[in-house]
Amino acid sequence: MSGRASHSFKWRLVGWLVLFETVATLVVIAIAVGLLWVTGYLIDGYENGNVDVLKDAITRKADGGLELQETPELQRLRQQAGKIWFIVRDRQGHSLSEGTVPEEFAFAVAGLERMNDARFRLSPDKNARPEAVVKWLESPAGMVQIFSGTEGQLTLGRLLLSTTGAFLSIFVPMLLLLAFATVVVTPIVVRRMLSGLSHAASHAAHIEYDQRGIQMPVTGVPNEFLPLVTAVNDALTRLDDGYTRHKRFLAQAAHELRTPVAILGARIASLPPGPDKTRLNEDVTRLSILAGQLLDLERLDAENDEFRPVDLAALAERVIVALAPLGFGAGYEMTFEADQRPVMVAGDEASLERALTNLVQNAIDHGGRRGTITVKVDPQGVIDVCDDGDGIPRSETDRIFEPFQRLRKDGKGAGLGLNLVQKIVHLHGGYVDVSRSASGGACMRIVLPLAAAVTA
Repeated sequence: MSGRASHSFKWRLVGWLVLFETVATLVVIAIAVGLLWVTGYLIDGYENGNVDVLKDAITRKADGGLELQETPELQRLRQQAGKIWFIVRDRQGHSLSEGTVPEEFAFAVAGLERMNDARFRLSPDKNARPEAVVKWLESPAGMVQIFSGTEGQLTLGRLLLSTTGAFLSIFVPMLLLLAFATVVVTPIVVRRMLSGLSHAASHAAHIEYDQRGIQMPVTGVPNEFLPLVTAVNDALTRLDDGYTRHKRFLAQAAHELRTPVAILGARIASLPPGPDKTRLNEDVTRLSILAGQLLDLERLDAENDEFRPVDLAALAERVIVALAPLGFGAGYEMTFEADQRPVMVAGDEASLERALTNLVQNAIDHGGRRGTITVKVDPQGVIDVCDDGDGIPRSETDRIFEPFQRLRKDGKGAGLGLNLVQKIVHLHGGYVDVSRSASGGACMRIVLPLAAAVTA
């Protein structure tokens, strides 16, 4: 499952969207902070420059009092502001001070105990930086109150530290929520957007090799995938054209073969009886059947389904009478079993006769030139053709119906007969079954649905 997900368009899109959102958020933050830094807005409006430095420099004495360490930041603040002033006190009553509180803010000293957070601004502009602030802050000495001026400026290090804190507390949860929404919403959107492509793929999955003129639907396919679907449809069209030319060539070749085969059969018939004449008759019959098979394949592809009533008993009798001389000449007994009443099915008589002829010819070729070839017609629309040969292995019962497949490499024929039989029977709504006869030979069974009138 993980292997499928790693190559899924949907989840790759989700991953890229989450990555893009994260990078975009970081870039926006960096640009905003950079602009504020470059324009001096943060520097000019920052009011905690002094208290940030003082809170980090305040420590406790051994007796619990407060003292101020000369940190590098405090030294830079003194150099930057010149003289600084501040009052630092804690809740235990310890205090620490330096410099003189400006006269404008002296009144606030007496009320520090009642102040939590205060700003003192001399300018009427509410957006201007205050000149003094009162803040309670966490320091190395604990919570302390600092009353000081605002001469100090925001340093880049403190800016990055505060930005990191804001990112972790605000933007990370926001990104997680955005990523969750992306993971949930994106598959739904992708599924809806690609529904047309899924329909086309489902349609393509049902295309069979013997279907002609089939095209994948382009309705609802996104424009980004339309060239792919169009290319597949063009390829299907080219395959159809090539298959049509191929079938036309086979049909023409079969037509061209019939005349010389008929002439050859007539000349062989004038020869005196003997083993050579028998073998030549078999070969000519095989050539005639092969030409007929090629023509029948072409006729089946035309899908002419104008079926008429066909009597299976009469059809089987004609086939056994026509092939009996060939079977006798090859050393077989030929038997025919059928009821006196007709066995009616709806179908194409020429195609069904070709299918049964192929089965009988197959029994003559592979029956071992011994025993009996039996053709039996059952009133339920079943025709059995059985021989006393070596039979067909169970492992080969499916493969024998594939075109150009033969059980033995030295076997006779082109391997089209049983494939053609299966096509003809399927076209008539029936099926072909393979089993063993009582003697261990092969038994081929054609099962066809009876005509409606007969069934009624």
